[in-house]
Amino acid sequence: MRKGILQTVKFIIFLTVGVVLLMLAFSNVNFSRLASDLKEADYSWLLLSIFFGFIAYVSRARRWILLVNPLGYHPSLKNAFYALMTGYLANLALPRIGEITRCVALGKKEKIPVDQLIGTVVVERTIDFLSLLTIMIFLIITSGDQITIFLRESILVPIQQKIFSAFGSTWILWMVLLVLIFAGFILLIRHKKRLRKIRFFAKMFDLARGIINGLKTITNLKRKWEFIFLTVFIWINYALMTWVVVFSIESTSHLSFGDSIFLLVIGGLAMSAPVQSGLGAFHYIISRGLLFVMGIPLEEGLVYALLTHESQLIFVAIVGTISFFIVFKKHNSPPSQ
Repeated sequence: MRKGILQTVKFIIFLTVGVVLLMLAFSNVNFSRLASDLKEADYSWLLLSIFFGFIAYVSRARRWILLVNPLGYHPSLKNAFYALMTGYLANLALPRIGEITRCVALGKKEKIPVDQLIGTVVVERTIDFLSLLTIMIFLIITSGDQITIFLRESILVPIQQKIFSAFGSTWILWMVLLVLIFAGFILLIRHKKRLRKIRFFAKMFDLARGIINGLKTITNLKRKWEFIFLTVFIWINYALMTWVVVFSIESTSHLSFGDSIFLLVIGGLAMSAPVQSGLGAFHYIISRGLLFVMGIPLEEGLVYALLTHESQLIFVAIVGTISFFIVFKKHNSPPSQ
């Protein structure tokens, strides 16, 4: 009961933040012009964008399998894909809950311990973060001043200010908290045998061991080159998925594949915001990025953001729902003769 209430409260809070960001994104917008641009857009390009997205999701499922294999399990690509899409569906309700959901889904289909799968997802997300960071650094080094200024003023400086404001006047409290956490960790290790007699701590230790085993998979990969290839291939498909949508709108149709890398970076950062599937955050940063860097009018930038975000959202909702029912459907036993 309490868990259900807590989840509902979280959903409402994250949704409220997303709606506020969405309102900010659409502030000072000429809605009649926005509606006209949406009406004139060529929606056929969205099918190609969805296709590249699908290829990226299948590749992610295959890459996940490579991380699971060192654990001694060999899930099928089909089940890994269903679990992955079920996780993406869950993210539409609560940010990051999909990471746990997809582990539960694959664990159910393939009889794999969920705690170990969590470790593989931590590895995967770390690789994704480092990949996005590498692309952003490359973009800053090779791009023009406008892109560098936008990334610095709209992303890097706010993050830096947020960190300094968190540690600025309350650094003593943070230090005390870190010391307490460290002391607690030492006590847990020293009294591990005694604490294991308590059911709660026994479960926590088992969970931690499973996650650590999952994290070790990156060092035991047998197909490292395939893992690297898939990682690069996934981001190429993400870039293509982002790029082809520009041809839906006349004012963005001149943008090159290189320009899509900029949109990929800021869009990826927006999707990591603590709201359901980047709601509002994606629309705001994409439209402002197109305006500031490319000189695309705000309305056209929002049309691009809407077409890109909502087409993928609908795809995830449909495929994720189908995957959910496939994973969690109950098989009725045949009637006895």
